[in-house]
Amino acid sequence: MDTINMKWLLLIISLPTNSATARMRIWRALKALGCGALRDGVYLLPDNASHQRQLTELSDETLREGGSAWLLTVHAQTETEIDAYRALFDRSNDYAELLQAFSAARETLAALAPQEINRVLRKLRRDYEALCAIDYFPNEISLQTEAAWIDFVNAAELILSPNEPHAIDTSIPQLDPNRYQGRIWATRRHLWVDRVASAWLIRRFIDRKARFLWLDSPGDCPAKALGFDFDGATFTHIGDRVTFEVLLASFGLDSDLGLARLGAMVHALDVGNGYVPEANGFEAVLSGARQRATDDDQLLAELEVVLDSLYAHFSDDPQTPETKR
Repeated sequence: MDTINMKWLLLIISLPTNSATARMRIWRALKALGCGALRDGVYLLPDNASHQRQLTELSDETLREGGSAWLLTVHAQTETEIDAYRALFDRSNDYAELLQAFSAARETLAALAPQEINRVLRKLRRDYEALCAIDYFPNEISLQTEAAWIDFVNAAELILSPNEPHAIDTSIPQLDPNRYQGRIWATRRHLWVDRVASAWLIRRFIDRKARFLWLDSPGDCPAKALGFDFDGATFTHIGDRVTFEVLLASFGLDSDLGLARLGAMVHALDVGNGYVPEANGFEAVLSGARQRATDDDQLLAELEVVLDSLYAHFSDDPQTPETKR
């Protein structure tokens, strides 16, 4: 961000002393936006369309409450002013507290039940994403916190979803879906991203009469079942492709734009490589659904609707998936 030439939004507000409720509501909104406070009633934000709209709404609310409000666009005049403005948005202390929270939670993970782990994940995810949303000048500690967050999520998922497959180095054969109809498909229970998306793909595009077995251990997979997403399974990670992508390639589905973009999302979430904007939203929905579902059949039924919608979204949007492999 070019801070030398950038513009800033300056909101000056004053509320009547008898408007305590409105004062608190507006203050909380300003705090949620991450505004820098020059003094009481004087708030600063980097200028952009979203901030302009949100501060205008707060200005209008202030006027409705009988107060006064001015929303101005300003420029820093000197390097000293630029440094002073940026210092108002230093999130180092907030990131330090979050790093400490990650560390403390990491130490307790092994002793927690799955429901408690998911509850901790949701809370820390909410705290982390809220801080990222108001970090207008990321620096070294924000990168450090991002790495710590990824490490924490991976540690939690290792407990929640053990026996993650190791990629093998082999070619992907082309298969005829007509030879894979009405089959039993098996994967590890407590479905997570790659497994739930693969089960959806199987039922929607490969074997509409598929029946699923949810395994306590990969060793429980019957010989007649088609295993997926575990070591030794018929379909698992190959090279840099996750199971969902291997299924796409195996059955000639990778030319479907919507499925290819879904595959990029699953890949980003499953191995942490690449970026798809919709990924965090899908992961949050899956986490919440897994908390409410009584078993994996119910979980798959709920997520099929979500994945149907994402597939429609990805198919309709011609934008190429933005990945960084």
